[in-house]
Amino acid sequence: MDRSLVRASKFLSLVLRHRPEEVGIDLDEAGWVDVDVLLDACARAGVTLDRPMLDRVVAENDKQRFAFSDDGQRIRASQGHSVRVELGLQPQTPPEVLYHGTASKSVEAIRREGLRPGRRTHVHLSLDERTAEAVGGRHGRPVVLRVKAGRMHAAGHAFYQSENGVWLADAVPPEFIAFPGDA
Repeated sequence: MDRSLVRASKFLSLVLRHRPEEVGIDLDEAGWVDVDVLLDACARAGVTLDRPMLDRVVAENDKQRFAFSDDGQRIRASQGHSVRVELGLQPQTPPEVLYHGTASKSVEAIRREGLRPGRRTHVHLSLDERTAEAVGGRHGRPVVLRVKAGRMHAAGHAFYQSENGVWLADAVPPEFIAFPGDA
């Protein structure tokens, strides 16, 4: 993805996941905003973004962070919100094991408290270790944790899968986490 698309993607992450007020838009309860409203708000905020570039950001984002409505008239972030939205995801049965990438500095707190969503609405989990390692590496030396998702689900915890394939949980208690070096 070229530089202008990366900048546009980061900006869209900011306004569609965390701070819609930054450009003066309101997300509906499911996180959607009308594309024309978004583009007009971006222009007023001095951000150059037109429909062809928006189409490219949605299509070419390697993490598929954004989605258009079926009619193409609205857009939202697929997951990762810190603002309250109801994505309408239904509980699903997860695979036996999922992965979570974190920074080494966070491991001891996670051992005590488990995984919590922090400023986001859900804990994000990956299907593979490589993705989790990349996520953890954004915050320091990465550590990949194995989440015993099958056992956790059997114990009554709900899991969801976002439109872009990221697994979500409200929290992960420490007893369902295998840390590197655990037997």
